[in-house]
Amino acid sequence: MIEMSVDSIRVSVMNSQRVVILKEVQADRYLPIWIGPAEADAIAIKLQGVSVPRPLTHDLLYSVIGTLGAKIKFILVNDLQNDTFYAKINFDVNSKGVEIDSRPSDAIAIAVRAKAPIYVNEEVLDKAGIVFDHETGKPVASSQIGKHDEGKEVSEEELRKLSAFTDFINTLDLRDLGKGKTTED
Repeated sequence: MIEMSVDSIRVSVMNSQRVVILKEVQADRYLPIWIGPAEADAIAIKLQGVSVPRPLTHDLLYSVIGTLGAKIKFILVNDLQNDTFYAKINFDVNSKGVEIDSRPSDAIAIAVRAKAPIYVNEEVLDKAGIVFDHETGKPVASSQIGKHDEGKEVSEEELRKLSAFTDFINTLDLRDLGKGKTTED
């Protein structure tokens, strides 16, 4: 498990789709995950410290979890199949570990409320993680780092294998990654 933090939430100007960008805590590897607008707003509102007059769904769920005596230990983005990410929320309930399946976007929205760690399985980062070439600023699949020449740009065929993620990432302005901003491009 690799610890991650929420780097930013981006909105594509081409199609208004949202993506949450997770950043590896100990390295410059990023993981973009497409999310819905409600989940993007729920994450952004909490990260920006915006007060809302009534609890959002994730606020309500977090409140119910606490009221029932459970504590969120961490969330884990544990799998990627057919361009779909999977996650689990790990709880401590009466000193017993409990794991519940979740969409990554919901798990992240709850984790930011609980200030719980966010982890991603290494295999998921190997499949979909991205680093950026320092000279060109172009994405380099993290699965290629160390397997070829360090920092070698990914071939067009390898980029096509990243499926829908490549098209979406290409519509984003990622020059300010790592600055911890939540932006709408």
